[in-house]
Formats: sequence, structure tokens, C-alpha cells
Amino acid sequence: MSEPVRIIKKYPNRRLYDTTTSVYITLADVKKLVLENVVFRVEDAKTKDDITRSILLQIILEEESGEGAPMFSSDVLSKIIRFYGNAMQGMMGNYLEKNIQTFVEIQKKLQQ
Repeated sequence: MSEPVRIIKKYPNRRLYDTTTSVYITLADVKKLVLENVVFRVEDAKTKDDITRSILLQIILEEESGEGAPMFSSDVLSKIIRFYGNAMQGMMGNYLEKNIQTFVEIQKKLQQ
């Protein structure tokens, strides 16, 4: 039986509240949830809008601007931006998603 989706509420003061553990958490804690494959949803505490993508993008931004080599070069980011508003925008998202999934599957096989 799968676990219910964990709800994290984001308040106007930018704080994130994990309703499962009843504590405030940080973006680093959300990153840990991602790494642990926990299914969660981040919602605006006031409007109840799903803002999960926005929070995940914040984590990626922190990772990209942190120490170590960034995953995306400026050239790659520019090319991705050019797809927005283009007829191929939806197709590009599906393409990236399938390629990342394939990469993950190959990585798992290599680890075995």
C-alpha cells in the first residue's frame, strides 16, 4: 500500500511547514525528501495552490549556484529557454523527462 502524499505548506513569511512531522523545514530538508523518494506536495498555505515545481526549481537553483560543477551550462540553459513559447515546448519537456528516466535506469543497471 502506498503512503499518502506528504503535504508541505509554504507560508507568506517563506517558511515551509511539514504537516506530517508538524515542524518547520528548510529547502535542504525538502531536498532530503526528494533524495529519499518521498512523495510530497508543496502548497501555498493561503491559496492551496500547488507550488511544488517552484520549490524544486529553487533547490535546483541553489545546487547550480553552489560549490562544484554546475549540471547545466549557460548555453544549455539558453537553449532550454528558447523552447518556451515554441510549438515544440511540450515535446521538449517529454523528451527531457524520458531521457532522464532512461539515464536513471542505465545507472541502476550499472550499479547492480
